[in-house]
Amino acid sequence: MGLRVTRPRLAVLATVRDRPHLDADAITRLARISLGRISGQAVYDVLRALTGAGLLRRFVPAGGPALYELGGDDHDHLVCRDCGAIVDTPRNRTPGPCLDPGASAFAVEFAEVTYWGRCPGCQSRRD
Repeated sequence: MGLRVTRPRLAVLATVRDRPHLDADAITRLARISLGRISGQAVYDVLRALTGAGLLRRFVPAGGPALYELGGDDHDHLVCRDCGAIVDTPRNRTPGPCLDPGASAFAVEFAEVTYWGRCPGCQSRRD
């Protein structure tokens, strides 16, 4: 992967490992707990490097900030419209509209599906 091991990179990786689906601001706050000092720009640089190396995965739920999780695991997300909870869900490999880009000249490299709805807790509060 060609990345050097640095304290900021290790702190960001540990933060995302322990608390997936955080945005850069939350990662910065938590990384500062373990490092003491790290600038927001340094965290963005680390996130970009780790994402580029495939160690982190970046995803952006519609209307929200970019969120980060460990890379390498091929899955989709369930997002609660009320509380914002995010749950990983295994990717369905069965051909369907989300996995069939149709006849195009594109060489598809990656597909990402986000399911929107209400988590069990929010469903019970609405009843």
